[in-house]
Amino acid sequence: MDNRADIRDFLASRRARLTPAQVGLPTSARRRVPGLRREEVAVLAGVSTEWYTRLEKGHIAGVSSDVLDAVAEALRLDDDERTYLLDLAQAAKPAHRRPARRREAPLPPHVLWMLDSVTLSAAFVRNGRLDVIGSNALGRALHAPMFDSATAVDGVANFARFHFLDEASRDFFVDWESGAAATVALLRAEAGRDPQDKALRELIGELSTASPEFSDFWAAHDIRIRHEGTKRLQHPQVGLVELTYQSVLLPAGTRTRNDLSFYTAEPGSADEERMRLLSSWAASAREEAPQERSDRS
Repeated sequence: MDNRADIRDFLASRRARLTPAQVGLPTSARRRVPGLRREEVAVLAGVSTEWYTRLEKGHIAGVSSDVLDAVAEALRLDDDERTYLLDLAQAAKPAHRRPARRREAPLPPHVLWMLDSVTLSAAFVRNGRLDVIGSNALGRALHAPMFDSATAVDGVANFARFHFLDEASRDFFVDWESGAAATVALLRAEAGRDPQDKALRELIGELSTASPEFSDFWAAHDIRIRHEGTKRLQHPQVGLVELTYQSVLLPAGTRTRNDLSFYTAEPGSADEERMRLLSSWAASAREEAPQERSDRS
């Protein structure tokens, strides 16, 4: 897949957000467009204007990492944005343009055992498309509105589909807009890393068609790779709960990227008590389910 449009739009968007004053260049009242000019970025990166113009048009394959680092420094890219730029360059190489089928393998048993062993935190594994491919009981209970949503495909919940295609997400995620922006930024980073992922392209196309808000966030070209912070959820069973969340990368092969996430309440807080109540509720629901199946049989 040709990713020159992504390269062009990303670099242009990063250039547009900077002013000459921010990078120590003289300003002029006669500037007709916001942001830096291409020739100014070229000066800051130590390359010719012609060379940078060609780079911004998407001709990035074969460019050395040192030059890309210089461009990243000139554009004041953060760590996630630098990684994204390097991923775009890697994906632009001819050897990486040929589609390769991604093998979707189930989580190995030892990962499932680890998830089930976690009791006071909601734990789950998501892939780069933000499908939840494994979860402990508390993780499923915490995200019950998403797992129960019609946006779950074949029983697999997806954060992006739930965020943008189910109005219930606006009640569930208290800070809906910031969560939606982070969701799109995670998908944008994954698309840069693996532009050949057909399922990811189809998901992005589906969301772009169905949700104008998704399209607006997507056009911003914001990037997020690290997944951590604080989240507030309005849960239908226990009410408002505020949790910290942290994700770590799970090794899963050369092309597959799975992240293990933990949502945890502050010890001794009212939020921790709500998580304990939610855990008890989930345990009761599991105990009742076999009895219900027995009664129906």
